[in-house]
Amino acid sequence: QLSEDVEQVSEKSTDEREGEMEVHEDASSVILPDGELGTTTPSLRFSKTCLKNVFSVILLFMYLLLMAVAVFLVYQTISDFREKLKHPVMSVTYKEVSLYDAPGIAFYPGKARLLSCKHHYYDHIPPLINPGQPGDIECTTQSINYTDPFTNQTMKYALVVQGPRDVKKKELVFLQFHLNETDQDFSAIDYLLFSSFQEFVNSPEKAKFMKNCESSYSSWKFSGGFRTWVKMSLVKTKEEDGSETVEFKQETSVVNYIDQRTKPRSDQLFFVVFEWKDPFIQTVQDIITANPWNMIALLCGIFLALFKAADFAKLSVKWMIKIRKRHLKRSRQVMNHIN
Repeated sequence: QLSEDVEQVSEKSTDEREGEMEVHEDASSVILPDGELGTTTPSLRFSKTCLKNVFSVILLFMYLLLMAVAVFLVYQTISDFREKLKHPVMSVTYKEVSLYDAPGIAFYPGKARLLSCKHHYYDHIPPLINPGQPGDIECTTQSINYTDPFTNQTMKYALVVQGPRDVKKKELVFLQFHLNETDQDFSAIDYLLFSSFQEFVNSPEKAKFMKNCESSYSSWKFSGGFRTWVKMSLVKTKEEDGSETVEFKQETSVVNYIDQRTKPRSDQLFFVVFEWKDPFIQTVQDIITANPWNMIALLCGIFLALFKAADFAKLSVKWMIKIRKRHLKRSRQVMNHIN
C-alpha cells in the first residue's frame, strides 16, 4: 500500500512536471535546486525507502512466526508436564550392605518335627551323620499359635526361626524336618519370610504380628525327600504416601536326596537351606520425571521472547508509520515546488 501511494504521487508529480516543462523551459532548475533537495535523486530515495519497508515487513513476519512457535512450545510443555504427572516412572536403586537384619522364617510343619538346625558359613554344609535322627538345634526359634487371618476360626501353629545375617561370609541356615506319616500323596511344608526376626521378638502381640505377616507376605513350600536351596533377596518399595513395604524375592533350586539308611523307611525327611543371594538391597519407588522448576524456567524464557517479539513488532509498525509520514511530507514538498 505504501508503494502504491508513492507510485501514485510520483506519477502525478512526473505528469505535472512534464506539463510545466512544455510551458516553461527552465522549470527543472527551479523545481530541483541543489540547496533544497540535495544531490540524491527522487528515484534513488524511493528505492531505498521501498527496500526498508520490504525488509521491515519480512522481519515482522519472522517475529510473528517465532511468536507462533513460542505459543506452541508453551502448550506442548504444559501438556508434557501434565502427562508426566499422570504416569510416574519406576526408579530402582541398589544399596550394598555387609550385614542384613536377620529375617524371620515362619514354618508351618503340621505333623512334622524339627530335627536339627545349624548356621554354616562359606556355603559349606558338612554331611549329616545320623539323618532322620534328632540333632543339634543351634538356631534361635520360637513357637506361636494364632488364628488364621483369612478364616478367623482355625488355629495355626508356626515355628519361627532366625534367618542368616552375614552376607559376606555367606552365612546360611540348614534345617532338617522329619515326618513320620502322612495322609497325603504329596508331602510338603509351608513357610513364609518376613523382614525382621527381632521385630517379631520385640512385638507385644506376637499372634497379631504373625497374622499381619501372613496377610502381607507370600508363602512357599519345600517338598520331602529333596534338599531345597533358597537364595533370598530383599526388595523395599516406597509408596506414594511415604510408607515403605518390604518383600522377598527368592531363587530356589532342588536336589534329590538319596536316602542311604540301611532299613527302608516310610517316613519323610525334609532338608532346606536359606541363604542371601547378594549384598544388595533393592529399593523401588515411583518418581515424577517432570521438574516444575525446569518448566517454570522454560515458560519464563518463552514469555520473555513473546514480550520482546511484541515490543519489536510495535516498534517496527511505529517506524513504518513514521517512514510513511516522512515520505508523504516529502511528496507534498515536491508538489509545492512544482506548483
